[in-house]
Amino acid sequence: MIVKQSPAKINLILNVLRKRKDGYHDIATLMQRISLYDETKFSLKGKTIAVRCPGSSLPENEENIVYSAAEAFFSYVSYSSGVEITINKRIPTAAGLGGGSSNAATTIVTLNDMIGSNCSQKELMKIGTKIGADVPFFIFGKTAWAFGIGDSLQIAEGIPPMWFVLVNPGFEVSTKKVYEELKLGLTKEIIKYSIPRLTKVSQVSKKLFNDLETVTLKCYPVLSEIKGLLMEYGALGSLMSGSGPTVFGVFTGEKSALNAAAELKKAKVGSVFTAHSI
Repeated sequence: MIVKQSPAKINLILNVLRKRKDGYHDIATLMQRISLYDETKFSLKGKTIAVRCPGSSLPENEENIVYSAAEAFFSYVSYSSGVEITINKRIPTAAGLGGGSSNAATTIVTLNDMIGSNCSQKELMKIGTKIGADVPFFIFGKTAWAFGIGDSLQIAEGIPPMWFVLVNPGFEVSTKKVYEELKLGLTKEIIKYSIPRLTKVSQVSKKLFNDLETVTLKCYPVLSEIKGLLMEYGALGSLMSGSGPTVFGVFTGEKSALNAAAELKKAKVGSVFTAHSI
């Protein structure tokens, strides 16, 4: 058995550039992995794919993204035996933190190593693209700018180490519905995006931006209250990650992040996590 950690991500910047004919949206987003992890266990056994999610309401069949990832990888390398995968969830689900995509990416990379398929990172990312838009980012394994539907990646140079306090209010948000509410018109025009230079925590904090916030915060005003509390307790900036509903604050060090987390736990506004960039 092999045990791996699947990290969460946050979007430090998320610009929705345009709606495409295929229904997807072109984005420009700065994605950062953080030290909030799910634990995934892998055992090559049997002739089928078995997924276990103890203590979670996630499906344990082909509807689980991890099942889809294993199935897609096995098909790509023509592997005919089975695997048992157990996911111990700590990352909130449908929370804008990419937990499922991270689990899928960990599955693809780990199975490649376990079976000895020697697929390149580029091949694994191509498999991941068919599973979910964020999966290639986690296979990429570095802080990155993502373009297109999120599958065109380039390393984000010079991003400083940071600490974060995350608050998840305990309800799920549908990414699809949030994008639908944006109501962007179709356009053939290719929008050019200029990547900002961000080498200091203060610079990152000032550039925090998410086009999806306006939609989700309108539906769930409590998120604005949580953002305000993060700032009150010392965050240099606060933002909703992805389509939400998780909100995070940026801090320069561990001590200030832990102090803020302690105050937020007293406020009982949701599940509170402290993490750093990885």
